[in-house]
Parts: sequence; structure tokens; C-alpha cells
Amino acid sequence: MFQVKNVTLIHKKDLRTILEDFSLVLNDGDKAVMIGEEGNGKSTFMKWVIDPELVDDYIEYSGEKMLNGERPGYLPQELPEKEKLKSVYEYFLEADGFQDKNPKELSKLARDFCLDQDFFYRDQRMGTLSGGERVKAQMMRILIGEPTVLLLDEPSNDIDIETLEVMEKLINSWKHAVLFISHDETLIENTANRVIHFEQIRRKTKCRHTIANVPYRTYVEERLNAFEKQEQIAQGERREKKIRDEKIRRMEQSVGSALNNISHAERDAIGRLLKKKMKNVKSMEKRFEREDEQMTEMPEQEEAIFFKLGDKDSAIPAGKWVIEYEKPQLLTADGSRVLARDICLKIRGSEKIGIIGTNGCGKTTLLAQIAEELLGRHDIKAEYMPQNYEIMLDMDETPVDFLDTSGDKEERTRIRTYLGALKYTADEMEHPIRELSGGQKAKVLLLKLSMSGANVLILDEPTRNFSPLSGPVIRRMIGEFPGAVISVSHDRKYLSEVCDRIYRLTYEGLNEP
Repeated sequence: MFQVKNVTLIHKKDLRTILEDFSLVLNDGDKAVMIGEEGNGKSTFMKWVIDPELVDDYIEYSGEKMLNGERPGYLPQELPEKEKLKSVYEYFLEADGFQDKNPKELSKLARDFCLDQDFFYRDQRMGTLSGGERVKAQMMRILIGEPTVLLLDEPSNDIDIETLEVMEKLINSWKHAVLFISHDETLIENTANRVIHFEQIRRKTKCRHTIANVPYRTYVEERLNAFEKQEQIAQGERREKKIRDEKIRRMEQSVGSALNNISHAERDAIGRLLKKKMKNVKSMEKRFEREDEQMTEMPEQEEAIFFKLGDKDSAIPAGKWVIEYEKPQLLTADGSRVLARDICLKIRGSEKIGIIGTNGCGKTTLLAQIAEELLGRHDIKAEYMPQNYEIMLDMDETPVDFLDTSGDKEERTRIRTYLGALKYTADEMEHPIRELSGGQKAKVLLLKLSMSGANVLILDEPTRNFSPLSGPVIRRMIGEFPGAVISVSHDRKYLSEVCDRIYRLTYEGLNEP
């Protein structure tokens, strides 16, 4: 059994409470997913569980954690920098139990994650692996250590569709407790039997958490139904109050008018009756005021992000060729290995293309080379969102400074308005980008695309850091973009809802499945 009691987390910089008096018990068989908008404290809470020192520089915390003899296996959202410098073999050599595993056991583990057995012994540095390969390596090292509780921060990030299915089987078959954060709605729907929802309401001035012992889709539907029912009741009570208040107002006016208009001769007898009636009206008014304090509250929930990509000027004529890309060989960045041959990609008009493939097959390399060609074109306006945000972002700048290209006061005001629509607080707009969550960084890049006037978007895993609650908005936004989109994605909902055509990258080139 894994337990935390009365956990409170407060951001040191803006003194914002991101989690308050949170308690949780996880038992064997629990598959609990943590959901919530970007920056709501999910990863911070998980880091605190593993080691409070991981958040000590930016979070004040209180509460207890009780592992009760459990051995946690932790997958961080990003591989630590010091680990990126190690070779793959050095990385595994430091794992508890690695040297005790026999070749048969290691071979099975590698096959489970769609890798060759010699992967464990590579001299390649961890930092040069593809994003999906790094996640696989971390997961295998965790499993070698034989943990009893899995704490997984974005296990679905960057891994290919085949490995996503492996991850689903792993979570579903795990006999002990799993606590995970994921933005992959399909993975969540197929695995979670408990939902932990972190929210920031009232413009992020109040935090709230909900624990529901139901699958994710059931939680979403029940939550929506409960909110609609509460809103109907609250609106009905307010309509009744309005009618009642108007009736009392007319009664007060009537009695008051009668008091003002009685003659001197009638003042004693009739006046007393009218004053008594006015007293009864006032008494009734106070009673109703007390009852009003018990009225059903209007439901509060985190507002959905508002976002729009492109306008009518972003449309591309149906007959215009956006790209006619041919490449005899796709090489690794250092040119040491051929990843694919006979690459051919032709896109015309406002098509939306999705590229899939196994981890390490070269999708990110291919997309970067396509971006390099399209960004240099003058007949189109292309923008690129890489998988590694640091390629494009200045991590020491604030979001406002990064997006501001003119220094104009009106421009900065407009940027703040846009960031507000993406659920940034005024304080977060002044935080260095390095202090923001992965989803908040992604929002900065998407806003840059929106403000650029681009008609061609090149997107590497565009939905990977957005919560399952924001995911539908992001998919709709990209789907409604009037220009062309070339994207790499493993998000099964994104591929089905956004992409007109899907290509699989293999050693033999790009092919439609």
C-alpha cells in the first residue's frame, strides 16, 4: 500500500497554492491516472513523492508520504541531463539487478519493447537516442529493478504506436499499484480505473482536486452530467429568486405608497395595519435572504483554453504544390547510418499529413530536413514546432519577451491577452520559460505559430504535452487550420481526427499503410 496524507504544495515565486490538503491511498491493482491542465502540479507532486529535494528550489511543501515497504519505480518526464551523457551500457550497468539478469531475460525484455537485445550494450550516448528510445530505455531499467509501485510521468511521450500498445498491456497486467500522468487519451481510456483530477479555478486563485474510483471515460461523462444538472438547478433557483424578489419589491412599494397617502384621520388605525404589514414583508425578506445562502452554487470548473490557428489568408489554393520532396537516402544527423531510402513526399493544397513509424526510424530527422527546406521558401510561409522545444525557445526569456518581436506596448498587451486565453496567470507570464511545464512551453510555440501568419505548419508531436482535457481543443484547432500541416505523431486520436493522409516511415521509404 502506498499512501500520502495532507499534502500541500505552494509555488514559492508567486505564492500560488497548487495542491492543498491532498490525501491518497493506492492499493494493489489500482491504475490511477492524474489529469489536469498544464502547470497544475501533476509532475511536481510526483517529484515530491519520489524526493522532495527535486522540488525544493521552487516549492514549499508539507504533508506525509508512507511507502510501507513499497519499492517505487519512477519515470521522469525528461531524462536528467547527467544521464544523457552516459552511454546506453553505462546507464543500464547502474541499474540494480542488471548484472544478475541472464541473456534470456534481457532478450525478452528488449523484445517486449520492440528492441534488439544488443540495445543494452550500445556505446551510443543516451542523449542521442530518439525520444521514444529514451522512454523505452528508462522503462526497461525501471523494470530490471523489480519495483512494486510504478510512478510514471508521461510514459506515452514519444513512443511509437506499437510500444504504446505494449505500455497498455504493462499497466493493465501490473499486479501492484500504478500512478501515471499521460496526455494520451486512448492510453488512459484503455488502462485507468481511477482518476485524480487537479484543477486551478477562479483564474488560478483556488486549487481543487477530485478522486474518482471509475474509468476515465465514465468520469468525464459523469462529471459533465453532474455539472449540467447542477447548473440547471442553480439557474432554476435564481429564476425563482428573481420572481420572488420582484414580488417582494412590489409589495414594499405598495405598502410604502399606502403609508404615504393615508389621511391624518386614518393614520392611527390603518397606519398600524400598514406598518405591521411592512414589518411582515421585511421579515419575509430576511428569511428569504437566509434561504438564499443555501442556494445551489453555479458549478465551477477550469475553463477550456481558447485558441485559433491561422485565418482566411492562411489558406493554400487546392492546386498549389506545397512540397515535392525526394531524397535517395535519409541519414542520421552525423551521417553515419542510413535510416531510410527513396523518400518521396508530395503535398498539394491544404492537406494535413501524419507520419508514423517505429522509434528511431528517422521521423524527427526527416521532419527537421523538410522544415529546413520549407522555411527557406518565399512562396509559402512555413513555421516549425520541433519535438525538442529548446531548439526554438530561449529558456531564460519570459513568454511575453519571447513572443514580442517589436517592443510595441500594444503588441505586448495583445500577447498577454493571448496568453491569458491559454490559461497563463499574470505571474506565469513573467516566469522564465525554463520554469514552465512542458504543456505551457508547447502553448508558447503554438502561439508563435498563430501570430506568424503561417500557411504551412511542420509539427513534431504537437499534442504530446497537452492534457487529455486540452487535447480535443488542440486537435480541433489544427484540424480547422486552413493551411497545410505536415506532422509526426503517435497520438491515435490526432491521427484519426486531423490527418487526411498517413504515411509510415520504414527503411524502404514513406508508404501509406
